[in-house]
Amino acid sequence: MTAPGLNVVDPFLQKPPIIRTRKKRLQESSRLGRKVSRELEALPSLKETPSDQQEKLFIQKLKQCCVIFDFCDAVGDLKSKEIKRASLNELVDFITVTRNCITESVYPEIINMVSSNLFRILPPITDGASDTDAVEDDEPTLEASWPHTQIVYEFFLRFLESLDFQPNIAKKYIDQKFVLQMLELFDSEDPRERDFLKTILHRIYGKFLGLRAFIRKQINNIFLSIINGFAVPLKDEHKHFLIKVLVPLHKSHNLQCFHPQVLFLNELEEILDVIDPQEFKKIIGPLFRQIARSAASSHFQVAERSLAFWHNEYIVQLIEDNLDQILPIILPNLCRISKTHWNSNIVQLVYNVLKSFMELNSKLCNDILNSLKNDELKLAEKQQAHSALWQRLEELSISKQRNIE
Repeated sequence: MTAPGLNVVDPFLQKPPIIRTRKKRLQESSRLGRKVSRELEALPSLKETPSDQQEKLFIQKLKQCCVIFDFCDAVGDLKSKEIKRASLNELVDFITVTRNCITESVYPEIINMVSSNLFRILPPITDGASDTDAVEDDEPTLEASWPHTQIVYEFFLRFLESLDFQPNIAKKYIDQKFVLQMLELFDSEDPRERDFLKTILHRIYGKFLGLRAFIRKQINNIFLSIINGFAVPLKDEHKHFLIKVLVPLHKSHNLQCFHPQVLFLNELEEILDVIDPQEFKKIIGPLFRQIARSAASSHFQVAERSLAFWHNEYIVQLIEDNLDQILPIILPNLCRISKTHWNSNIVQLVYNVLKSFMELNSKLCNDILNSLKNDELKLAEKQQAHSALWQRLEELSISKQRNIE
């Protein structure tokens, strides 16, 4: 019993799609408004400095690189910008080729330099996006300070990968607060920055055991583990991740959004290219029902991509070896597509596939087509009888109404 006035909520009812639109940032640089504290002066070269003085000069250059410039002003502070760029490149080379240069005293200076250059408040974003933006994204807004920021990311990555790097010392500075600030940068629109962040976060995860649980908790909306390749047999957690996370990412409630479908078909062909014939037999039913649905798609790129499977020699061989199971699934759908699809190129591709099937086993094809025709005739007869019944009921109703009058 349901109380009066209360609506019954179906827990299995599909939620309406959430339309996500790209939001446009107001500016190209997240350094807007930050002033240069002083003009830089070129320091001596680390290579030409005696080894007993290199650590002091190394720290001086790290502090010098903490100075931030406004790249929105393309012609301002050109000399100082170039000095900093040269110093950053020198730091990258120095930390890469020089052994035992990462001493305990340079750890806080390195983290301070990295934090000063990378951690910042990203510029505000606007909400004025049109409906078409939900389907096609605008070009990403690139970080204007990238000439410096890129080298800082490269330096930090070399620092984490150095043979001299000691996590026991670095953990004093690379802590939960540092990780949180780094995760916030994933909201950057610049794909180059996000790519560096992904690699660096992976290195931190691998080197700092004490931070692993914290990192997983902060990104638990992704529900994935750090996977270092796969071994046969696959772990259950990896199968679960594929079914519950990766495959649903290809689904879309927006019919116009065909990109996930094409991506799914691309990945499907890569899997079929290496699948064992015995494993292939287990998935024939759902696989070719999905291929048939994709071939019938009103978007020609999806239909074209699904029919491109017949250009793969290995997949064609698998189909030929299991033709008696595959033909009853896909042949009726291909026949309907050949008569109803709006795109002439798709119709031609379907005809080519049908022709290849006829050449492989014309008897089986004819049997299936005859069965399909019989089913269509039975359906037409049933619909005709249904229409006749309704017509008879209408006539009886009219006749009864006249008798009453």
